[in-house]
Amino acid sequence: MAALCLPVLMYHHVSPHVGSLTVSPANFAAQLDWLARAGYTTLGASGLADFLAGRPVPPKSVVLTFDDGYLDNFVYAHPELARRGMTAMLFAITGWIGEGPARPQAGQGAAVPPTFGHREAKALVEAGDTDAVMARWSELREMQEAGSFEIHSHTHTHTRWDLRLDDAGARRAALADDLARSRAELRDRLGVMSDHLCWPQGYYDDDYLDVAQATGFRHLYTTKARELNRPRQDPRHIYRIAVKNRRGLAFAQRVWLARHPVWGALYNRWKR
Repeated sequence: MAALCLPVLMYHHVSPHVGSLTVSPANFAAQLDWLARAGYTTLGASGLADFLAGRPVPPKSVVLTFDDGYLDNFVYAHPELARRGMTAMLFAITGWIGEGPARPQAGQGAAVPPTFGHREAKALVEAGDTDAVMARWSELREMQEAGSFEIHSHTHTHTRWDLRLDDAGARRAALADDLARSRAELRDRLGVMSDHLCWPQGYYDDDYLDVAQATGFRHLYTTKARELNRPRQDPRHIYRIAVKNRRGLAFAQRVWLARHPVWGALYNRWKR
């Protein structure tokens, strides 16, 4: 029996600074343990592409995605995934990733670097202190080599060009350059040639879709959660569920709904 629907979960931070976009390390570990006990397989990009193309994947499959590329993903999420042999997809804002040696991870015995809540992290990025907040290329490489994370594109600058430029031609040109720079950085730094792209803030329109396809992206991720991912659906609209700082029944129910073709559809209709 193959999967009928595929839950794609969306994380940002795994850190002790819990908030609307942050799951605590303890709750993240508990969520992974529940997935393991329930018999779920974590798929990467190729498994997700197989599912959308109509090829069979295990009936209990799930995709874990992380947006932006924060340092806490390396410090806290990476060791938990590696310990369990699980994999996740990280959509990195390549223009925010810096140089330097890999920093300590949780569980290694050394003092870990400070991490931040989402608002404070955004403020530090806007002030130019991206290294305090974001993972480094060395850390992304370590995660990639360990198999805990695949690295994909979240654009180079995380800019909503539709909000910056009024002229449609200028918007298309700016977006095309943004996406091309992201692909080039991932290729040159990590050897990654991925056709998976996550939109900043989940926004896209027809122009965005055209530019992404022209740049070589085929699998496009949103922040919309009120649809189910089904076999043979349009790979330009991959729906994701924002994960809350919860464990146990609440997490289990949300994953179950996202993989159930009937109850999941009824739940989404009710929420809409």
